[in-house]
Amino acid sequence: MLVDGNIGGSIDGTGGGDLKVIDDQVDFADRIGYDGVWSTEVARDPFLPLLAAAQRSPRLQVGTAVAVAFARNPMTLATVANDLHAFSSGRFILGLGSQIEAHIVRRFSMPWSAPAARMREFIAALRAIWSSWQFDERLDFRGDFYQHTLMTPMFRPEPNPWGSPPILLAAVGPKMTQVAAETADGLVLHGFTTERYLREATLPIVESGLAGSGRSRREFTLSYPGLLATGATEESLREAVAAVKSQLAFYGATPAYRAVLELHGWGELHTELHRLSKAGDWSAMTGLIDDTILNAFAVVGEPATIGPELERRFGDIVDRFTLYTPYPLDESVRRTIIDDLHAPAPAPPESD
Repeated sequence: MLVDGNIGGSIDGTGGGDLKVIDDQVDFADRIGYDGVWSTEVARDPFLPLLAAAQRSPRLQVGTAVAVAFARNPMTLATVANDLHAFSSGRFILGLGSQIEAHIVRRFSMPWSAPAARMREFIAALRAIWSSWQFDERLDFRGDFYQHTLMTPMFRPEPNPWGSPPILLAAVGPKMTQVAAETADGLVLHGFTTERYLREATLPIVESGLAGSGRSRREFTLSYPGLLATGATEESLREAVAAVKSQLAFYGATPAYRAVLELHGWGELHTELHRLSKAGDWSAMTGLIDDTILNAFAVVGEPATIGPELERRFGDIVDRFTLYTPYPLDESVRRTIIDDLHAPAPAPPESD
């Protein structure tokens, strides 16, 4: 059964400093039947809303999808993740991503280096720090990018009764996917992912990495924020399709995601989208996303068809699913989809 019942939504603090907005988002997630909420690192801190969410709801899992690892160092990230895991009574998931060089260097004023190798070491450093705290061990982590060799009693947190939080790593390309499979507890897929790319490009790397680390697929979480285009009326469905096509055009113009298009024989589409993005012609970009491309990347249709189609495409491979809707979606429509995804799988017919 798809995602084993784990359906997620998002909170993002869009009300600025208004905590009531976050409370309302968490209340909505509880009411609608979500199992957890994710916060993103776009225009706001990804961790602060989760503290409010964990306090507001004693049931929902909370996680970052994702926090930018290279904007921080392992010690600062280990501290905030350890605290959130304790404050939420073990309901926190640390979702990490690398971001791209321009943002790391020019926005965060942090050094850039080989991202896959650095992320591998970053995760190892996190685990070394947490182990030092949890088991009162001497901290002596020495890597090529990070060194953590000082932990005096004053700065050592007490052991976390909930242990260490799981780490999910965001990846699209093969190198970072390999790092996730070998070192993390799961993989956060990108919304610009098709079923074919997931099965033919991502899963073989995951299986290879898990085998190399001596783990089984049951010990690894695949989390997918899947694009949906749906609505309660014909007009709302048309608006949803337009919004998703616009989102796909934006992603398709990004060089890091070209490989997804190339797998489908659409590599030249990226070239044209990238050219138009440089010219700022967003309308023309959206016009290049036809229905074939739309349906490859998104599940499209009336609300009652969404859950069954998600189950057909991803029921055997995705463990957590987040409804990705870059447009307003009625609560009743969300509830229909979530109820369908939570419904138990039908029993196989009895043999004669």
